[in-house]
Amino acid sequence: MVGILNILVIACLLQGALCGEFKVIIPQTIEVVSGSCVTIPCSFDVTDQCVSKLDKTCKALWKKGGVTVFDSSQTQTTTNNGQLTGDLTKKDCTTTLNNIQPVDNNKKYTFRLECRGLRYEFSEQISFSVRADPPRPTLTPSTLEVKEGTPVSLTCSAPAPCLCHPPNLTWTPGLGDSQETLQENQDKTKVQTSVVNFTASHLHHGKTISCTATYNKQDGSTGSAVSTSLTADISFAPEILPSSNCTKAGAQLNCSCETVGNPSPTLMWYLDGSPVNNSDNLTITYEPPNDTGLRSIITVNQPQKRGSFHFALPHL
Repeated sequence: MVGILNILVIACLLQGALCGEFKVIIPQTIEVVSGSCVTIPCSFDVTDQCVSKLDKTCKALWKKGGVTVFDSSQTQTTTNNGQLTGDLTKKDCTTTLNNIQPVDNNKKYTFRLECRGLRYEFSEQISFSVRADPPRPTLTPSTLEVKEGTPVSLTCSAPAPCLCHPPNLTWTPGLGDSQETLQENQDKTKVQTSVVNFTASHLHHGKTISCTATYNKQDGSTGSAVSTSLTADISFAPEILPSSNCTKAGAQLNCSCETVGNPSPTLMWYLDGSPVNNSDNLTITYEPPNDTGLRSIITVNQPQKRGSFHFALPHL
C-alpha cells in the first residue's frame, strides 16, 4: 500500500505525467492602469489522482520571466506585493497583484501550484497591457433617437481590472437615479456598469449626455477621468410659443409667430380660414432660430376691417 502511495506522489511531482494534463484558465491579456492593481481571474484543474493533494499546504506562485514575483505563503513586501483571493482547495487561484508599472507591460506571467507532494508550473501565460490612461467607457446604445415620452435606458460600461479600486461612473447631466453593478466577461474579467433610466423629453433634445469613468490609483491619487458621449435626438410635437403676438401701429399690423418642434415645423398663415401668401399688402418672412424652431412674421399694410389672422401648424 505504501508503495502505491509513493508512486502516486512521484507521478504528481513529475508534473502530472501519470495524472493526465493539468490546465489553468486565465485570460491571455488584461488592460491595466499604471499604478493600480490587477485582479487575475484564475482557475485550474487536476486529474482525480491528484485532487487529494489540494489541501491547506498549497500555495500559489506567480512568475514573471521565470522569476517569482508573488508567493502566497510569504508576507507582502514591495517585491512580493499581492494577495491570493481564491481558494486553492477549490481550484480557484484568483490573485490580485498590486502597483503594476509600465515596466510590466507585455511581460509574460505564469502560475505555479505547490502543495505537499504536488508541484506543477502551468504553461499558460498572461500578460498586462499597461496604460497611462484607462480605456474610454462604452455607452449602450451608442446613439439616442426616440420620440418624446419614450422610456430610455442607457448603460455605461468600463473595465474593472482592479477589483479593489473599481472605476467610479458618473452621468452628465443628471438624468435620474442610476444603478451600478459589477459584471463578468466571458474570460472572467470584470466590468463596472451603470444603468440610468429616464423618460425622453423635449428638454433632452440636443443635449450632450456623457458617462465619465474615474480610476483611483493605489497610492490614493486620482487617475485620469475618461468620458464617452452621445447627443440626444428627441422627436416631439410642434407647438406655438407664448411669445407669439400681434401689434398694430397705424395702418400696419405686425404678427409674429414662434414655434418649436422636432422635426422643425412648417408654418402657414390663414385669414378667415383661407391660407394667405405674400402679396402687395402682405409680407411674410421666415427664419429658423435653431434646428427645432421656426419664426415667421407677417406684415399687413392695410389690414382688413373684418376677419382675423391665426396661426396653424400641421400635424406630425
